[in-house]
Amino acid sequence: MERIIECVPNFSEGRDKKVIDQIVAEIAAVEGVKVLDVDPGEATNRTVVTFVGSPEAVVEGAFAGVEAAGELIDMRHHHGAHPRSGACDVLPLVPVSGVTLEECAELARSLAERIFSSLGIPCYCYEAAALKPERKNLAVCREGEYEALPEKVADPDRRPDFGPGEFNETVAKSGATNVGARNFLVAVNFNLNTTSTRRAMAVAFDVREKGRKAREGGSLTGKVLKDENGNDIWIPGTLKGCKAIGWFIDEYGIAQVSMNITDIDATPLHKAFEEVSRAAAARGLRVTGAEIVGLVPKRVLLEAGRYFLEKQQRSLGLPEEEIIRLAVKSMSLDDLKPFNPKEKVIEYLIDDEAEAAEREKLIRMSVKDFARETASESAAPGGGSISAYMGALSAALATMVANLSAHKRGWDDRWKEFSDVAEKGQSIMNELLTLVDEDTRAFNRIMDVFAMPKGTPEEKAARAAALEEATLNAARVPLRTMEASLRALPLAKEMAEKGNPASASDAGVAALAAVASIRGADLNVRINAAGLKDRKTAEDLASKASAIIKEAIDIQNDILDSVNHNIAL
Repeated sequence: MERIIECVPNFSEGRDKKVIDQIVAEIAAVEGVKVLDVDPGEATNRTVVTFVGSPEAVVEGAFAGVEAAGELIDMRHHHGAHPRSGACDVLPLVPVSGVTLEECAELARSLAERIFSSLGIPCYCYEAAALKPERKNLAVCREGEYEALPEKVADPDRRPDFGPGEFNETVAKSGATNVGARNFLVAVNFNLNTTSTRRAMAVAFDVREKGRKAREGGSLTGKVLKDENGNDIWIPGTLKGCKAIGWFIDEYGIAQVSMNITDIDATPLHKAFEEVSRAAAARGLRVTGAEIVGLVPKRVLLEAGRYFLEKQQRSLGLPEEEIIRLAVKSMSLDDLKPFNPKEKVIEYLIDDEAEAAEREKLIRMSVKDFARETASESAAPGGGSISAYMGALSAALATMVANLSAHKRGWDDRWKEFSDVAEKGQSIMNELLTLVDEDTRAFNRIMDVFAMPKGTPEEKAARAAALEEATLNAARVPLRTMEASLRALPLAKEMAEKGNPASASDAGVAALAAVASIRGADLNVRINAAGLKDRKTAEDLASKASAIIKEAIDIQNDILDSVNHNIAL
């Protein structure tokens, strides 16, 4: 899984477009960062910027934004409707994929320390990054706002986690930045078949974590009950990490439950949808669909799609696009307007279309074009890419048999058994498809080395080192193809022995394709290993390849025995 985090800094400038553009330009200039949204507010005098990328790139982008804001914004002259304590007021890091919240918290703490040590800007750490329990709450860190900083900096109990012991010129100009880590927040509105805001609010109270105030007799209008200290008694709702209200939307002519899911691990989107639907039904209402506001990580929709597939006792081993499509239809995310995952899913927005097209040049071709490209005068794609593609087809066939078996009449109690196989097959197939283009890129790297200059001893040495490195890579890529195709064989074996008998021949072809992939990739391992000066490494590569071939042939023979038994005349 690609490692991606999001950063949503809030800068204390929402009116001067030139300043805003300069800050955003500094963030965007960091390689690997993609700015997704810039939202200035004149009344708040505040701009919210959303950008994403690898953890390393995002941290650099965040630092660049704080540095620019510190230079361009003078907090001594700042006024706005929103609470604030610094030129860059809040700086949260948010895990999107392949990164945990705790990892983001560690990154946030390191970033806060770096901001102070390099720029002199004091920092508080909040939410998951908090170094003091009470500072998990952003309001505690920002208490008194910018105007309170002189006394806070001098108070050992209230001073920043990273900062000076006095209110100096830097602090006076830049204020203090609140650096934190939090889970991704999903903003979603649930559409109701009513125009009643009061009924929508009642459903919101039923489900939101805060719940509703307890009243005498359990009524909605009775006197609010108090505890022994005179505080209101609250009845919690059913969903953890969720805030919600009910409102009426003129544009659509319906009432909605508007919800922020602040902890998508505790309450995934699909769980919220199901619970709001249940609570609405208990009050004689129906949820007709949902509207996602802003962006979502891909896993939110994949988890939802898998949940609804599992409810139907259907295989989860379907292509990513199909799983997301099912999630969209199951929650009617297109109820009010078309829902395009390419415009709503963060990972899809990050993936630059031109870069992706270059990276996936071969696997984006039609079958016909791929064959014609192979048959052309170009040396690539060659045997390595073809071997990887044969392996992908092997995994695809095993996956197909598993999916057909999971859906076979009379085998409903075995759907999970076949679903597990199909999920593994999808993963192996995707890995091998990646290797189709990677093998060609490995070949092209060697060709690039031959174009390097060799006029001086230094140039010759650099060329020789580059050639050794490129040749080693060209040997390792087909070895990865062999390893992945070997993992496809046990799936084909299981399907040949336990899968739908009507698809036995497909399991057999899967086995033949896997072994063809492995033997073809072996030729590419050996031809490249032969060009290595490091003979020990070359021998190790050849030895590993030889062991894989032996294991693969043994499994293939078992599979063909099962298949021939099933299709015997």
